[in-house]
Amino acid sequence: MRYYSLEGGRPLSGEIVVQGAKNSVLPILAASILSGETCRIQHCPRLSDVDTTVEILRHLGCRVRWEGDALLVDASCVTRWDIPDSLMRRMRSSVIFLGAILSRCGQAEISYPGGCELGPRPIDLHLAALRALGADVRERGGSISCSGGNMQGTEIVLSLPSVGATENAILAACGAKGTTVISNAAREPEICDLQEFLCAMGADVRGAGSSTVVVEGRRVLHGCDHRVIADRIVAATYLAAAAGVGGHICLQQVTPGHLSTVTTALMQAGCRIHCSGDEISLESSGKLRSVAPVRTSPYPGFPTDAQAVLMAALCRSRGTTVFVENMFENRYRHVSELRRMGADVRPEGRVAVVCGVEQLHGAQVNATDLRGGAALVVAGLQAQGTTRIGDIHHIRRGYADIVGDLTQLGAAIRDDT
Repeated sequence: MRYYSLEGGRPLSGEIVVQGAKNSVLPILAASILSGETCRIQHCPRLSDVDTTVEILRHLGCRVRWEGDALLVDASCVTRWDIPDSLMRRMRSSVIFLGAILSRCGQAEISYPGGCELGPRPIDLHLAALRALGADVRERGGSISCSGGNMQGTEIVLSLPSVGATENAILAACGAKGTTVISNAAREPEICDLQEFLCAMGADVRGAGSSTVVVEGRRVLHGCDHRVIADRIVAATYLAAAAGVGGHICLQQVTPGHLSTVTTALMQAGCRIHCSGDEISLESSGKLRSVAPVRTSPYPGFPTDAQAVLMAALCRSRGTTVFVENMFENRYRHVSELRRMGADVRPEGRVAVVCGVEQLHGAQVNATDLRGGAALVVAGLQAQGTTRIGDIHHIRRGYADIVGDLTQLGAAIRDDT
């Protein structure tokens, strides 16, 4: 079994370029099938979720190959509109293919997606959006069959600003005749990145980043070159790591505005942060103080994906910090593992209270999910002694080279078997 082994207590220093965003590249790869030509997607992170997405694209008939850090997708020969259960179960984001396949082929068949166990994440908003466009959606025996050859533009009002439902609605609307207006749309930067990619292919999509997105459908799309934005959650992880253990790091090729709520919390904790152009630098003594209550919410609020890594950074802080998780029910599964390392974290429903302790100690722990696993890395960097983290396949879903990146910053971390 593979695991990460860490020797804690070493301050971090240096500069790194942050990888491309997982939550951008997956919908962008799905959107690439809307073109009958080749799309070149640059700054594409080599993740296990990307590997699964590539398998799905190849299953559909696309030709896909790596060229350095770019992924080239030739969608001229899409021959299938189904995704087998074995691929759907590997990741939650696989559901984004529903709107893309429906838009390209006029029909689609998938099973329910898998992914990290973070509590109920129903896809009813996705299906309601497709039905509003005129698609015939049928659910039976764990599978979803859609027919939408005559979809018409319409107004779609999402009851919640779901990122995935917004993306699926945009992709499906690209294949609908006329104008579609999506209200209460999610505003995440990754949706802006998807819009930029679609427009580079010749689509007419506007309004991403606001609560209203407008799509003019049935445009003839072509191939394009596109560079994926930096992963703000990976950036938040490395900032939290340096904040907790101490040091001075600089993250390059990032968009500081995408991390404003995270950097604000870290400055409250006592870190010195400077943003300039596409760089963020952080300096920390490693002796943090508690911060105002952290409440996760849709963008531009505090990201649920950064909750666990900030919690880990604050485990040795002076005082008490309250976390309120408003997005997912099971987002505190990492807490029991942090407690193995000596952390004093008390969860109760959607609230977790972090009481800072003097020191964490190394332990054998297991990653419970993607971001919870990253939190264990952040904690392990601070702990006295050796920390061994198992079930690292969760972490590898979202971090292309967390060992290499942290080693470059001076951490004592290795990938062992």
